[in-house]
Amino acid sequence: MRPRPHSEEGRVGRSREEPAGFEEGENGIDEGRRRLVGAAVVGALVLAPGVSLIAYAEADGRRATGASSKRRWGLLIDTTKCKPSCTACVTACSSYNGWKNEGRPTDPQWIRKVQVTDPKTGFSRSVPVMCQHCANAPCVEVCPTGASFRRADGIVLVDRHICIGCRFCMMACPYKARSFVSENLTEQKPWAPRGKGTVEGCTLCVPRIDAGKVPACVEACAREGGGAMTFGNLKDPASALSRALAEYPSVQLRADLMLDPGVHYRGL
Repeated sequence: MRPRPHSEEGRVGRSREEPAGFEEGENGIDEGRRRLVGAAVVGALVLAPGVSLIAYAEADGRRATGASSKRRWGLLIDTTKCKPSCTACVTACSSYNGWKNEGRPTDPQWIRKVQVTDPKTGFSRSVPVMCQHCANAPCVEVCPTGASFRRADGIVLVDRHICIGCRFCMMACPYKARSFVSENLTEQKPWAPRGKGTVEGCTLCVPRIDAGKVPACVEACAREGGGAMTFGNLKDPASALSRALAEYPSVQLRADLMLDPGVHYRGL
C-alpha cells in the first residue's frame, strides 16, 4: 500500500447525501467537472530534495495522537478583537507551513484577511478566512479521485499522492480556500509537504494538533494579536471553544449552504 501524507485512521470519505446548494448540475459544478476530467493530466510532484509527501507529526516535536471521532476540531474567531492592521495569523501560517504569497494571482493563500463592509451602514470588520473544515465539505463531494477527504475529527485534507490537480475542489469551495501549486517548490517543511501540480489549503496545522498543540495562527493571535481565535473540541461541552459558543452568539459563513463549517465567527 502507498503511504499517505496523513494517517488513514479515522479517514472519512464522501457523504452519501448531496449538501444543500450543491445539487447535481446546479451552478454548472457537474458540467465543469466533466469538462475538466476530460482535460485533466496527472501533474508531476516536484518536491525539495529529501522531502516526502508524508507528514510526520513527530517532526514537530511530539508523538502523534491521531484522529478520533470523539473530537471535532473547530475555531471561534471574534472579529471584534481582530484589528485590520494585524496579520499575525497569516504570517504564522505562512512561516509554519512554508508557503509565501507575494501578491501574484497564482500565489498560495491558506489564510487571508478579508475586510467585510455593510454597504447600507458602513459597518466594517476584518475577517480571517481559511478552509472552514465543513462537515458536508463540497471539496470532498466533487473530488474524482478521493484525494480530498475529511478525517474523523473533522479536519479536511488533501492526499497529494492521488490529487490530479483537476481543481474541482477549488470550483466547489464557496470560501475560495484552496490554491493550486503551479510552480516548483523549495525550502519545504518536513511536516507540511507540498507538491507541484496539486491543490492545497489550510490543514489547521494538523501535525501540531496531533501533537497536542494549537494551530500556528491561534498561537500567534494570542501572542501578537488581539486573542481573537479560540480553538478546541466542538464535541466537548467543557472545552473553551464550546463554552464560548454557548455564551456568545456566533455565525458560520454561508450557513445557508448547510455545509456545517467547523469555523464560527462572532461580531459579524
